[in-house]
Amino acid sequence: MNIRKIRNIVVGILILVLVAKVSFDWGKKQNGNDFDLSMMWQVKERLQEKYLDKSKIKDESMKYGAIEGLVSSLDDPYTVFLPPKENKSANDDLAGKFGGVGISLGYKDKTLAVMSALPKTPAEKAGLVAGDLILKIIDKAKGVDRDTAGITLQEAVELIRGDIGTEVTLKMFREGKDGTFDVVLKRDNIEVPSIELEWIERRGKKIAWVKLYKFTDTLFKDWAEKVDKINKDKDVNYGGIVLDLRSNPGGYLAASVYVASDFIKSGVIVKQESSKDGIQEYKVDSSRNQLLKDKLVILVNGGSASAAEILAGALREYERGLLVGEKTFGKGTVQEPEDFKDGSGIHITIAKWLLPSGKNIHGTGVDPDVEVKYIPNEKDPKADNQLEKAVEVLLK
Repeated sequence: MNIRKIRNIVVGILILVLVAKVSFDWGKKQNGNDFDLSMMWQVKERLQEKYLDKSKIKDESMKYGAIEGLVSSLDDPYTVFLPPKENKSANDDLAGKFGGVGISLGYKDKTLAVMSALPKTPAEKAGLVAGDLILKIIDKAKGVDRDTAGITLQEAVELIRGDIGTEVTLKMFREGKDGTFDVVLKRDNIEVPSIELEWIERRGKKIAWVKLYKFTDTLFKDWAEKVDKINKDKDVNYGGIVLDLRSNPGGYLAASVYVASDFIKSGVIVKQESSKDGIQEYKVDSSRNQLLKDKLVILVNGGSASAAEILAGALREYERGLLVGEKTFGKGTVQEPEDFKDGSGIHITIAKWLLPSGKNIHGTGVDPDVEVKYIPNEKDPKADNQLEKAVEVLLK
């Protein structure tokens, strides 16, 4: 390559750098801030120059790491940046079918916690309950031995999931239990139904026990089918509905509004307050209204979270039914997901949910009208003291 060609290349690079700097400086002034990234480039140069293991210096990993750090500076565990692999995993969750152990994750005082142990999964069978803290994730086969301090939800999901049949060990802490304890979980194919309907008979009355497991995108269709079945199978011995929201981690807010619209004739189901749009109201879909006169009791526990809490709280505030069970989880913020072209994505807390009265449930949850702690029955594993109390309240 001749000297003139080299000179032209160098001049071209200098022009590009100059244009980039001018554009960047102009952008900063236009946005009215002073977001100086020069320190980041200095650090990157030092790493490239001095770091021992040059094979670990990968531009893409550094790029994603820098963005993750930017987002985590907000100190909001629900606002996260997700590299492509983690983002794909997050997008798979609401489809209702995935591999893992059946834990819906959240945070208690910024510590990774079980939000709910999904029904009929390894987590539920192992006795994990909402509010259990996860202190460490261990997977010897994958070389994982990770404390969860500062861990994001998607990092935890990726570490806990794995091939079906393999095992992961979680070091747990439970309030009221001395010390920590380990739980070994064998991964399985987790298939979460959105809803189940079971007819039970008590004191000569037929009761529709409706178990809402998660507000997935299939719930709209599944709920309408179950409502049609309830209305079709009613007879003179019909006693009402027990709507079971225990261990329901939430999901699509619109699905919870859809369900509420069968029990409440009109009005606001939930308010969403954001810095951008102020307060928006989500109202009853009056085209539903299929169960307005049915007697109703709602079952909740510490695993009832997010959209499940909104539904329970709204039904109570409209005096549509009493809440039986235990205090709900207390997750009342709204995350908006956005995908980028490279497959990565971001979940941003954009708003908080408020009950029709304006009450914010985040961090506080919803208290039951009739408090009943779940008591396992070793002689009869199918016995459910909370359900029996709900039936008792319903038939009064």
